[in-house]
Amino acid sequence: METKRKLSLADLPEWKQQGRKIRMITAYDYPTAVLVDQSPIDMVLVGDSLGMVVLGYESTVPVTMEEMIHHTRAVVRGAKNTFVVADLPFMSYQVSVAQAVENAGRLVKEGGADAVKLEGGADMADTVRAIVRAGIPVMGHLGLTPQTATMLGGLKVQARDAAAARGLVADAKALEEAGVFSMVLEAIPSQLADVVTREVSIPTIGIGAGPHCDGQVLVLHDALGLFQRFVPRFVKRYAELGKEVASALEQYCREVADGTFPAAEHSFSMKQDELEKLLKG
Repeated sequence: METKRKLSLADLPEWKQQGRKIRMITAYDYPTAVLVDQSPIDMVLVGDSLGMVVLGYESTVPVTMEEMIHHTRAVVRGAKNTFVVADLPFMSYQVSVAQAVENAGRLVKEGGADAVKLEGGADMADTVRAIVRAGIPVMGHLGLTPQTATMLGGLKVQARDAAAARGLVADAKALEEAGVFSMVLEAIPSQLADVVTREVSIPTIGIGAGPHCDGQVLVLHDALGLFQRFVPRFVKRYAELGKEVASALEQYCREVADGTFPAAEHSFSMKQDELEKLLKG
């Protein structure tokens, strides 16, 4: 296993130049953050996808700042040697620039995040500038932006035609100029992701954007087979832990029902003379 050193933003330009890939995964709680921290993962994303993955919402839209701060705190406590990025949830940064700066500050000050992520292109450039001026690193997010998926026609691939692709490239350049240190590219054609990656000097991190990005991110529960409501095409299952958990619970139920659990090795005892005193009353 690689020796773990916490990523510094100063590393990223050199990594991009060298072609060194960024390995990013989501985490939403302390136990999974500890496991991630024990791996070579470079960045943890406390994504607002937690709304669907661990809170059972139908989308990311209902997620609140309080929920994001709560989960970010837990992840930060577990991922002590991993760079932590936290999502700004829907309507926590769209109302005003001042609101955006305040809420980004909360994720860093109260949640302990190293950086924040927000969705949007050139329309978010002024917001990005203000957050960066406040001393908070910002990661961008282009392509499929789940918070506004309804306006994009649902959870589907974006920018497949030349006009939309040109718009996305322009958005990427606007975000770079505004000061983002990297950007997520979600559910776009791999050829377009290749163009964007070559057009900007900051790292791109793909999810459903093909192999040409400077890094990749997946939802942990997707990669491990723990989230079963739906499986996006771009997800690779590296384990099927959901099936293993179901099997373990079935075995537990059988053993409780037939009395084989708990066995002697799972139980405590008292000295015989103390038992006799108890029985004598």
